Amino acid sequence: MVVSSLPNLEKAYEACRQETAEWAKTFYLGTLLMPPAKRRAIWAIYVWCRRTDELMDSAEAQARPVAELADRLDAWEERTRALFAGEVCDGLDLVMRDTMERYPQPLQAYLDMIEGQRMDLRLHRYPTFEDLELYCYRVAGTVGLMTQEVMGLDPAYTSAPWSDRPDTSHAAVALGIANQLTNILRDVGEDRSRGRIYLPQEDLERFGYSEAELLAGTVNDNWRALMRFQLERARMWFARSEAGVRWLAPDARWPVWASLRLYRGILDVIEEHHYDVFNKRAFVPRAGKLFDLPFSYLVAQVR
Repeated sequence: MVVSSLPNLEKAYEACRQETAEWAKTFYLGTLLMPPAKRRAIWAIYVWCRRTDELMDSAEAQARPVAELADRLDAWEERTRALFAGEVCDGLDLVMRDTMERYPQPLQAYLDMIEGQRMDLRLHRYPTFEDLELYCYRVAGTVGLMTQEVMGLDPAYTSAPWSDRPDTSHAAVALGIANQLTNILRDVGEDRSRGRIYLPQEDLERFGYSEAELLAGTVNDNWRALMRFQLERARMWFARSEAGVRWLAPDARWPVWASLRLYRGILDVIEEHHYDVFNKRAFVPRAGKLFDLPFSYLVAQVR
């Protein structure tokens, strides 16, 4: 079914561009380094992901009962399945269908992301890192799977008859997990106000830092040791993702390296703030982002 009152495709893509630019400034900067067709596809996928997240995390959603949020996610899953079957209802569906036609998409990754939102309905604590890793895969690692067809592969790895097609999925998922771990560390203070603690309970216990101290925003030696450990873990996931960037199409390597380096830079800012994520928000200033772009370009050429 196609609704007759759909907006113009160009206008729908422009709406996605504006939403990406407003809500994901570092990510948006990376997309501007891509060819127009690829950047538009990434904007469409980003907006789908953001709207999925907003079903749970918007201010309006926070005031709704859990049962209603569960119903919303069920309806969103049904609509997503219909979208993959060819049903278009609005401008977001329109750009997603166009993206799917240009760059085939894996339905399961989208369903997994919705399942990640369901985890937020019932889980506000994570006993182990393995539990948290599953959550990070669902809400962020899936983005790597959604976007890897858009990025494409370097023909140098696929053109010869004896070439084995490189599998970029593990690196793509690793980058998503690294980004989500970075979000978690940056947003500890914000998440506690929602009653959520994403730092694994086993790590709090290991470093002798209590949940009560976290909720109070206590920054002490135990907290700093805990955060150093968390930052190193996030950096390890970024390092895992680097191995797959070299396989990407030449016009995708620079944007991906730029996004990787800039997002990893948030970890450096957390250190500069002496791990005080309760009172200071960690972000890379615009000047720092622009300064890093030439370095990302050089890295993209030699790796």
